[in-house]
Amino acid sequence: MRSATQWSKVPQVTAAFWLVKVLSTGWGETTSDFLVRRYDPVIVVPLATAVLVAVLGMQFAARRYWPPVYWAAVAAVGVVGTMVADVAHVRFGVPYLASTVVFAGVLTAVFTAWQVSEHTLSIHSIYTPRREAFYWAAVMATFALGTAAGDMTATTLHLGFFTSGLLFAALIAIPVLGYWLFDLNAVLAFWWAYVLTRPLGASFADWMAVPPSRGGLGWGTGRVSIVLGLLIVAAVAVLTITHSDVEETVAAASSRRLPAVE
Repeated sequence: MRSATQWSKVPQVTAAFWLVKVLSTGWGETTSDFLVRRYDPVIVVPLATAVLVAVLGMQFAARRYWPPVYWAAVAAVGVVGTMVADVAHVRFGVPYLASTVVFAGVLTAVFTAWQVSEHTLSIHSIYTPRREAFYWAAVMATFALGTAAGDMTATTLHLGFFTSGLLFAALIAIPVLGYWLFDLNAVLAFWWAYVLTRPLGASFADWMAVPPSRGGLGWGTGRVSIVLGLLIVAAVAVLTITHSDVEETVAAASSRRLPAVE
């Protein structure tokens, strides 16, 4: 039996959660683009990966959810996940459609292994190292998948970044309305929306950053990254001070949670 002293390692799913998540997706997109185009990817990608490993180490070592460490890990995943998808296309010539299918397969495999092993995909059950490992593997896969899918709609399908952003904004409304109006399973609705936040945030960030010749506003990846980074820091600071997204102890909250997919 779980004890009342076990704490969740992830935040409550609130409006603030989705706000910071979308900001982090845009920041990861433009920061990755800025780094790999300004510096040698052979150096930048391993360094970014090392930072990700270090931050995830801090997250796993933490006894409970703490906003600065958790969101630093999400931001680092955003940068590395973008690099993984972009390297597959730029360095190895993998079409965005193919990489989208591959990363969708990877995410499906992670979810399948997670479900078989733990019998739940609910983020309200993240209180063991194994479940946390599955969780971050899924997060990494969603970032890579979202990057490939966003680039596919913007470039391969020639929708452009702004129209792609509108498309994913419409798609993300499906699980939201499904949950609130049609009793869509909470776990399915969460992960459906979570996957779509990546191309949603990245598409609008790209639109702000790329030059008008590519259908954007031309603000540049560096400036957009700075603005988004400051917004993330401000939001995380508020969460750290207010503790408004801190879960109760797992045992105390379990009786009031929606059932997970079993």
